[in-house]
Amino acid sequence: MKVVVDAFGGDNAPLEVVEGAVQAVRANKELTVILTGDENKIREILNGREERIEIVNATEVITNDDTPTVAIRQKKDSSLVRAFDLLKEDESVVGMVSAGSTGAILSGAIMKIGRIKGISRPALAPILPTKTGRDVIIIDSGANVDCKSINLLHFAIMGSAYYSIVEGEENPRVALLNNGTEEHKGNELVKETYPLMLNLPVNFVGNVEGKEVMSGNVDVIVTDGFAGNALLKGVEGTASAILSVLKSEIKSHPMSMFGALFMKKTFKALKTKLSADKHGGAPFLGVKKLIVKNHGSCKRDNITASINQVVKLYKNNLIEKIEKLITEMKVEED
Repeated sequence: MKVVVDAFGGDNAPLEVVEGAVQAVRANKELTVILTGDENKIREILNGREERIEIVNATEVITNDDTPTVAIRQKKDSSLVRAFDLLKEDESVVGMVSAGSTGAILSGAIMKIGRIKGISRPALAPILPTKTGRDVIIIDSGANVDCKSINLLHFAIMGSAYYSIVEGEENPRVALLNNGTEEHKGNELVKETYPLMLNLPVNFVGNVEGKEVMSGNVDVIVTDGFAGNALLKGVEGTASAILSVLKSEIKSHPMSMFGALFMKKTFKALKTKLSADKHGGAPFLGVKKLIVKNHGSCKRDNITASINQVVKLYKNNLIEKIEKLITEMKVEED
């Protein structure tokens, strides 16, 4: 079993990416990781730690300043395109991980790998923690700014299948993001999609408001990429602001600093719970092979988690599960 990793994607590449790959193969004896990028730099970081790590040399790097589709077509010797080529052509490669340009990853996935039959549009599905300890998936979180009802229906199916694997829940609760819980509320897209959701082979529980995202009352939140991305960035920004204010307040009072010493374990547990390292990156669901997109600023533990994520999804037949659910849909695309 092989997972290909874009070693030069992300702000902390290649060091953190390579170290993340080393951690992954050390923990899984069945796994081989293929790193794409400047071979000399990768070998320098590995420093002899090359057991079950393969290297495919690439002389170029796609950056966030590149136009995604143009870069995929023209930078054929980039670490990202080389990774896509391996994913497409080598049957032993079960998935790919990259912290590179989101636009380039999405473009490459469509241009190089292609969609699962029946899926109108693939979507990004990051996982967030909730106050109950259960996690929640937001799908889509930015791949599709403008959507039709059929797209949201496919998001619901893919999100439900994904959640059932990563969380072990056979019947996850699926909801539509809306500005109210009532069936008649919302924009035209949501009002049109709501009754169609009732015919899907998923556990649809109705609408959910933004304030309930981290309540733990729903497992999969379905929305278009524009609203989903705004929601995700808002949640991440709020969490960061709260932690920053808390840290500042503690430092501003001697008694607070003294009390914080007794809460060190609590703060550490809170940081762990809010960390993205637990699950890895956001999978790009709906393409023919497994692709996980990491934050550009991610570190080695997140890379390791993403590689493990690919392995878990492959072993649990996520793509086949999505294909099966799509065939059970009672709504046809126009």
